[in-house]
Amino acid sequence: MICPICKKGETSVVDSRPTEDGTAIRRRRLCVCGERFTTFERVQYRELMVVKKNGRKSVFERDKLSKSIYIALKKRPLDTDTVEKFITKITRSLEELGQNEISSNTIGTMVMEGLKEIDPVAYIRFASVYRNFREEKDFIQFVDKIDVFKKK
Repeated sequence: MICPICKKGETSVVDSRPTEDGTAIRRRRLCVCGERFTTFERVQYRELMVVKKNGRKSVFERDKLSKSIYIALKKRPLDTDTVEKFITKITRSLEELGQNEISSNTIGTMVMEGLKEIDPVAYIRFASVYRNFREEKDFIQFVDKIDVFKKK
């Protein structure tokens, strides 16, 4: 493993343990330069391709999905473990579809439905980017339709 600080490949594993949900191995590494860093090892069943709205295809990147979810959850009261489990759940669900190509629409819908359950504010934030509202009234109509904020 290459050290992210000095870029040398002379590192050793100091500690290794499974993640809470058992879907990855967390490894603490020590470089000859003295820096410590963490790596994660995950099973990848197949290489998934994302079909964009314009028809272009690109390789599915868990980190890209993770980044968009963390942006929606910025300054929200959710711990990292909960968020990582959510991201893993989405990734596993995509792999379990059994398809090599998945539309970006499918991914966006899965993320929105999951966020709706774990954090309504993050759900609206993600939807505002994902749905690409053209005007303020489109956003207001969307918020009026959802029931996450309505009193029960």
